[in-house]
Amino acid sequence: MDFNNEIGMGHLNPLSQISKETAMDVVSEAHRISGDTAAPDLSDRDEVFKETEQLSEEKQLELNAERIEQLPPSGQDEDEESPEGPPRDLEALAATLSNDPLHSVFSKRQKWFIVFMVGCAGFFSPLSANIYFPALNTLTQEYHTTSSVMNLTLTSYMIFQGLAPTIFGDLADMAGRRPAYIIGFIIYVGACVGIALQNTYAGLLVLRCLQSSGSSATIALGSGVAADIATAAERGTYMGWVTTGPMIAPPLGPVLGGLLAQYLGWRSIFWFLSICAGVFLIPFSIAFPETGRNVVGNGSIPSQGWNMSLLNYLKTRKAVRGSPSNDLSRPTSRESNRLAQQSLARQRRLRFPNPLNTLKLIREKDVGMLLLYNSLIYTAFYDVIASLPFLFQQTYGFNSLQVGLCFIPFGIGCFAAPLLNGRLVDWNFRRVAARLHVAVDRHRGNSLHDFPIERTRIQVAYPLLYTGTAALLAYGWVMQMERPALAAPLVLQFLMGIALTGAFQCLSVLLVDLYPLSPSTATASNNLVRCLMGAAGTAVIIQMIEGMGRGWCFTFLAAVIFVTSPMMWALTKWGPGWREERRVRMEKEKERMVVEKDSGRNT
Repeated sequence: MDFNNEIGMGHLNPLSQISKETAMDVVSEAHRISGDTAAPDLSDRDEVFKETEQLSEEKQLELNAERIEQLPPSGQDEDEESPEGPPRDLEALAATLSNDPLHSVFSKRQKWFIVFMVGCAGFFSPLSANIYFPALNTLTQEYHTTSSVMNLTLTSYMIFQGLAPTIFGDLADMAGRRPAYIIGFIIYVGACVGIALQNTYAGLLVLRCLQSSGSSATIALGSGVAADIATAAERGTYMGWVTTGPMIAPPLGPVLGGLLAQYLGWRSIFWFLSICAGVFLIPFSIAFPETGRNVVGNGSIPSQGWNMSLLNYLKTRKAVRGSPSNDLSRPTSRESNRLAQQSLARQRRLRFPNPLNTLKLIREKDVGMLLLYNSLIYTAFYDVIASLPFLFQQTYGFNSLQVGLCFIPFGIGCFAAPLLNGRLVDWNFRRVAARLHVAVDRHRGNSLHDFPIERTRIQVAYPLLYTGTAALLAYGWVMQMERPALAAPLVLQFLMGIALTGAFQCLSVLLVDLYPLSPSTATASNNLVRCLMGAAGTAVIIQMIEGMGRGWCFTFLAAVIFVTSPMMWALTKWGPGWREERRVRMEKEKERMVVEKDSGRNT
């Protein structure tokens, strides 16, 4: 569904005019290349551009070069059928370009900066959960309690890790990404400082819940940002970078926690987290732009208030002060932007975030099935991490630092998976599109209305799922041995890291594809289900290992993933139909709301 049509902004968005400028450049250049002396009249070009803000020169050159490559070669008659398809009409091409605005006006360099910052932000939530592991024994002794009671601080952290994004995700889809990020980090930094200073178990438990609430918002928001700036054709690569931070943090956290706890004491863990988050928040506040499409559209509408970064604010002030008094295009452009901002503001109506919006998504057949299976993968992934200290201490007699170092192979696999798998996901999208004779447009995006996006994403997940399942099965029986060679479980950890993480990412990208207009809310629903299931899994994994034995415990986990994998086949087969049913239902609901609104005005 086209965003501008959805919010009734096609006539106000400055980018619809900018694309006319670019389209006219394409026509002019194409006539020159083909040797046509009767060049089109572009005398009204400045009049068209008066209503807009100009794209960067780099962006225009990039788009013009790409489009000119698609024009007929020099000397070929326009009415002659090209070997690649039907005749091409240059003016028709220009009209098509002018009526189809870009998905995002951010340059490639800006996009990479955005996803880098988002990936770093997403690093804090799982890092805070796992950096805590090596200090558990020390805290148990300091607060004179038992291990089971101290484990409640882990379980409560994961519960709030699932609940908090239901509020922050709805807030981000309503008020924008920047406010939600900044509020979350302020809460997080305050909680970290509080934990480092408190001296009671009750204080530790409450502040861990608060810490989780602030940091866990970043995971849901990251997927929302990726959907804001990336089309479906390139979403895999950008989502890969966005999920890199959250995926490498679980195995890396215990390594850092072990070093800090052993040499500086357990309180240093939380001072370290608060300092890192505070330092990160400075460049984030200064340079990170608002990307929420309900606030800035495709980035062409200037942000306002707390949605505006410091750099954008200074740039806007400089532009206003530097514009000459006789420049008539500036007031017109500012008026167009003001009207666009007002229209978007009327559409989004600020309210208190509603966590029930997340629960509504779970009721959808395709989304519910996807969330359930994705959560099973995550639970198995987290069970391996949570049980590693227990297993390696018993088997090899390692201390906390040595156990922490054993997480490194897992971390390498988790780091490599999103980067490699993201490109694979995008490659498969292009492959399926070519087979269906669909032209891939990385700048404006492809409509997924009739596109088999479920099959496209799940095709990449299948081999990763079964590789990860096999590695999980083998890991259990290797650890069943009395003292296996250390390399064996470490290699299997690497395979599980790269395979299970890759499969999880494929399904997460699909979830955003299903809900591109509310991606943060969709990801929050994923976070809710997987964190609650993960909390339950980590609460019983040690008891399962002791009761079933190591081999049979991990065999059970692998069997659950394997036996439930036909859900992905069902999603591939019936998912497009369910998606169409939802689209029709939402259209009818939208029409009903319009009728009610009009009738209310008449009365």
